[in-house]
Amino acid sequence: MTRQDIIKIALVQMSCSEDSRENISKALDNIKKAASKGANIICLPELFKCRYFCQTEDIDNFDLAEKIPGATTKKFSILSKKLKIVILLPVFEKRAMGIYHNSLVTLNEKGQISGLYRKMHIPDDPGYYEKYYFTPGDNRFSACDTKFGKIGTLICWDQWFPEAARLVCLAGADVIFYPSAIGWHPDEKEKFGEIQRDAWINVQRGHAIANGLYVAAVNRVGFEPLPGNNNRNGIEFWGSSFICGPQGEIIVMASDKKEEIIYADIDLYKIETVRRNWPFLRDRRLGFYKDIADRYIDSK
Repeated sequence: MTRQDIIKIALVQMSCSEDSRENISKALDNIKKAASKGANIICLPELFKCRYFCQTEDIDNFDLAEKIPGATTKKFSILSKKLKIVILLPVFEKRAMGIYHNSLVTLNEKGQISGLYRKMHIPDDPGYYEKYYFTPGDNRFSACDTKFGKIGTLICWDQWFPEAARLVCLAGADVIFYPSAIGWHPDEKEKFGEIQRDAWINVQRGHAIANGLYVAAVNRVGFEPLPGNNNRNGIEFWGSSFICGPQGEIIVMASDKKEEIIYADIDLYKIETVRRNWPFLRDRRLGFYKDIADRYIDSK
């Protein structure tokens, strides 16, 4: 497959309402806007179609899930074909009765599904009760070949795990995309907010450095109240979507308060240049990493 050396990627940082039709319409409009500015690959935030329902455990929320392919993938595939772009589309997937995934579909420039990733690492924290809803993915860490380069896709909680980033790198990814839904609990923001957000940024910059590739993290933004509660409780999503280069350098970063689209020109040849000078993949000691598959190494 012939690739361009320079590609333009775009991340759509958006807030999400209770109206799925409104969220879909907003996402479609933003994709059109990004494409009009030359974006080749456009990524939406995690679970963009609805409010972040994992703040509570509610059996009715399973009704939000849909099949892949389904109505949402069809709607966005029409647009990807029309604009001749790649769209990275997060979907709450109903795989079968009782099996649901937090998934991401890669739609190529022909409107076809060329990749499907199901979130591997599933959190269970206050306000992030994802284990109640999502079955861990089982389709490996991989990269999807597209007209505009090889794309690695991971989702939110995956971003804290260096093993995932390394395996996607070894599969040939030029860019790792991390659609996310992460933010502050209001009562924690003053004391821990800056540290939490900085950790989120820095761990992903570290993945870019350690693997010599680009990283693109797109987050939602805005306050989403806890269902059935007052507007004081909930999650303030911190936005801060960013794109960094293979030495961890921040190319562009969004604000923590407003909806916006950010863009970056990605020089795929720079990956080669960086890896020649920082040959981490060359110097890996493959025969000594067997213990990484253990839960814990007992020192006795």
